Amino acid sequence: MKEQLRCACEAAGCDRELGPDQLMLAMTVDAGTRRAYECDCGAVTVTVSR
Repeated sequence: MKEQLRCACEAAGCDRELGPDQLMLAMTVDAGTRRAYECDCGAVTVTVSR
């Protein structure tokens, strides 16, 4: 199932893949890891993983 996960921009009409080059901030807390990515379109996508 993990193989099917991907990080992509969720801005309307974008759907670009997001990777290390777009990573702006990563923070790990007891509840998990949060990562903020800035897409070339200007949108910011935040992911949360445990």
